[in-house]
Parts: sequence; C-alpha cells; structure tokens
Amino acid sequence: MALMFLALRDLRFGRTRFVLMGAVISLIAVLMVLLSGLSQGLVKDGVSGLQNLPITSLAFEKGVQHDSAFTRSVVDEDAVAVWQEQDGVKDAAPFGLALVNGATADGVEVDLALIGVEPGTFVAPRSAKGEEFGATDGIVVSSHLVEKEGVSIGDTITLEHSDLSLRVVGVMAEQNTFGHVDMAYVPLDTWRLAKAGVNDAGQLNERQQHEITAVAVDGPDDTAAGDEAAGTESLTQRESYDASPGFTAETSTLMMIQVFLYAICALVAGAFFTVLTIHRKGEIAVLRAMGASTGYLLRDGLGQALLLLLAAVGIGVGVGVGFGALLQGTAMPFALVAGPVVLAAVLLIVLGLAGAAAAIVRITRVDPLTALGANR
Repeated sequence: MALMFLALRDLRFGRTRFVLMGAVISLIAVLMVLLSGLSQGLVKDGVSGLQNLPITSLAFEKGVQHDSAFTRSVVDEDAVAVWQEQDGVKDAAPFGLALVNGATADGVEVDLALIGVEPGTFVAPRSAKGEEFGATDGIVVSSHLVEKEGVSIGDTITLEHSDLSLRVVGVMAEQNTFGHVDMAYVPLDTWRLAKAGVNDAGQLNERQQHEITAVAVDGPDDTAAGDEAAGTESLTQRESYDASPGFTAETSTLMMIQVFLYAICALVAGAFFTVLTIHRKGEIAVLRAMGASTGYLLRDGLGQALLLLLAAVGIGVGVGVGFGALLQGTAMPFALVAGPVVLAAVLLIVLGLAGAAAAIVRITRVDPLTALGANR
C-alpha cells in the first residue's frame, strides 16, 4: 500500500471524479460486450451451416465471383471423381446449394437454403430427431427453423414455382444457416428439381441432370493440383464464408465500430489522467522534493489507472453479460461467447492503460523546485 500512497489517497478523496470516469469506461465495456455478442450472433446466423460442414475446402466453377460463388457456380458432377483421385484427399462429394421459398400446409411461409447432397456421403446431415437422411421426398431441416417458424417433423413444405412437395423427416441438432436463411438438406436429385423449378426429372435437360454447385473436399490445404485436374477453383472453408450474402459487410462494419471504441477508451483514459496529473502537480512536486523517484511516481500513477480500469471494465462486462443473456433467444441474432468477451475486456484494459501511461509521462517533467515556490 505504501508504494501507492498518492494513488490511494486520490481514489479516497476524489471519489466523485473517479466514479464518473469509471462509469464512462464501464459503458464502453458494456457496448463492447454487446457488440461482441452481436458480431458472434451475425456470424452464427450467416455461416453456421458452413462452419458445421466436415470439409477443408469447396471447389467451385473456375473463375466464379467469390462473393457470390454459391449462387453463381455450376460444376459438372464428373469433377467429384477427379477430386477423389487426388493425393491427400480423404473424401470428396457433390454439394449443391440453392435459395428457395416455400410454405407448409398450414400456410407458414419459409425461406430455405436448400442443400443437395448424396445420402451416405461424408457431408450428409445427421438427424437429432426423426428419420435419417435419405428419403427421395424427405427433407432434414435446421433446428433453428423448428424453433423460429414452428415447423415440425411430418409437415410438408411445398416449394414455390415448382410445386415440389418435401416431407420434413428429420431435424438437425444445431442451428444451420446460410446468409440468415435456414438450411435444409435434400437428396441431390431432388435438389436439382428444386433448383430448376420443376417437379419431374424428365423436365431437366442434360446439363441440369449432372450439375452441382461445388465439390465438397476433405483433404490437404494445397488445392492447386486438384483444381488443375478438375478445372475448378477452390475456396477454403473459411474463405467460403465471404460468399454468404452480407457476411463480409456485416462483420467488417462491426469490427470498425469495435476498433473505434477501443480508440475512444484509450483517448478517454489519456484525457482523464492528463487532467489529473496537471491537477496534482503540486503533490507530485512535493513527493519529488522529498526524494521520491520518477519510477516510483510512474508506478503510482499506473497503479491507480490499473485499479480504475479493472474495476470499471469488470463492472461493465458484468452488466453487458447480463443484458446479453436477456437478448439470447430473441429475434436479434445474438450469441455470447466467452473468448471474444474476455479478449474485448483485456484489450480495453491494455489500451486504457496505454492511454493513461501516455498522460502520466508528464510526471517526469514536474520540477521538484515547484514545491519550494520556484514557479512564483
């Protein structure tokens, strides 16, 4: 305690100004927690279906625009066999994705990211409830669709334009969404009918009978040889997230807001401790005249800043987590994840301390003769 005599004295006798300063930092911490939860919620709502795929990469049509690869890419199914023969590839399977609209028999309208895969392949979904994936007219849906829209096993979803009827046979254990739209898995042949907007295989032309969106690959990080042989262009699983509608724009916007909040925290702490250092210039001069070293005074000031930041950020994080718990499960895409929240708290403390340190350096320029009236 003796090492922080001046700091503790100021905290005791200047409670009001330190409480106000702490309140500002706490509000910034609350905002950081809420933004972190919103960011994680948007990621989950945008690409959770892609995150859950047991793949390392997706091989799309060569030259396809990356930010819309899932909706523009058309690959011939023969590319799957080529990928399966590549060195280091554990497995490869056809993968189709199409955005469709439909309605249940009760009139509940649903938007679906319809995924077409072959039953029995490594990308086929696992049902947590109901039948296993495989029935020609069967559809396995995201748990999110059941919770949000009230769709249940046994319901029939009729797709617009094609009048194709799909029977809900199973529900996946986790939320699986793409571009904020719930995923639903159907056999590949059924997916081709839905994508073409027909309900009879006889209405498909030769190309439509063999087309897929991409080849799902579980293999090495280096995909150049496979792409060369199959005439495709691969995106890693992480890179494919950017092809989800709005994903890049949403995450980059929230990241920019977070960066500004970190900067604001550093500036607020710096401004406060600059004013505080100027205000207690006389006390600092007295201590220096009594033999206190510059290092001691710097440690005293930084210790005071650290105590304030720890208390303020701790309170702010606690309040933010409390608000966040109330927001989870609502219509807002919000997900509290411990890692990002802890990282945000640490960064607020570190950057706030950096701002305070820049201000407290003024201590080194305080002349001990000031205590003896040399400035008069």
